[in-house]
Amino acid sequence: MRPRRFGRQLVTAVPMLWLLLFFMVPFILVFGISFTQAQLSIPPYSPLWEWVDHRVLALRVHLSNYAFLATDALYISSYLYSLKVAAISTFWCLLLGYPMAYGIARAAPATRSLLLMLVILPFWTSFLLRVYAWIGLLKNNGVINNILMSLGVIHEPIVMMQTDFAVYIGIVYSYLPFMILPLYANLEKHDRTLLEAAADLGARPWKAFMRVTLPLSLPGIIAGAMLVFIPAVGEYVIPSLLGRSDQLMIGRVLSDEFFENRDWPVASAVAIAMLLLLVIPIVIFQRQQGREMAHK
Repeated sequence: MRPRRFGRQLVTAVPMLWLLLFFMVPFILVFGISFTQAQLSIPPYSPLWEWVDHRVLALRVHLSNYAFLATDALYISSYLYSLKVAAISTFWCLLLGYPMAYGIARAAPATRSLLLMLVILPFWTSFLLRVYAWIGLLKNNGVINNILMSLGVIHEPIVMMQTDFAVYIGIVYSYLPFMILPLYANLEKHDRTLLEAAADLGARPWKAFMRVTLPLSLPGIIAGAMLVFIPAVGEYVIPSLLGRSDQLMIGRVLSDEFFENRDWPVASAVAIAMLLLLVIPIVIFQRQQGREMAHK
């Protein structure tokens, strides 16, 4: 029993050590920097603690960075805009991804493998190249406008680049597989005899779907929505290449504070605030779901 227990502890210790080194340690460093003040030095922030009279270790905590975020209109609008873009993109990913995942789950085994490969295929190419490809499609003299003008559908180019529409297109295209795969994993496990029983009881296909399939697929919907919404809030590349210059998402603001303004304390406060805004509601929701499952 002891060797087996030691083996289990060793297996779990490796990922725990990985999380400790590459998540907890950077998080603690960023969290500490968020309570300092910017200054012209290397590193560009004041010490978090210092010795007083070489005997007493004094902690220098400044809350001004978080107060600045709560009162500055730029950060508030960037947070709200990021949440809006992520929510709308998640909705469209769900609207497009659910039928695709449902179709793959109901396909024959051989066809299912091919369809899954097509879903995963975009990951075989660079993310940056895939976003750049949309520039060639959406710009004024791009593929879409040239085709529509050659067909006589439009007489002048439609402005699609540097718009919210382009950002939504880029995010939905890039993150759609993250919605499809959890939904497929859930839908593929459903017992089809439940739908047959619903049909025997007189339920029409749409009613059976709403009463049987949709409730059973809620865990897959939640998992896919989280996988899309969380990274979409902090997305940097897509809004920078396809989005508007007068409305920044929080990822771009965070990057500008770090690399252009060299204000590491404010940038760290932005990162911590963004993390808390996303993690705390998710943890509360998961606990509520766990309690509901325990009662069932």
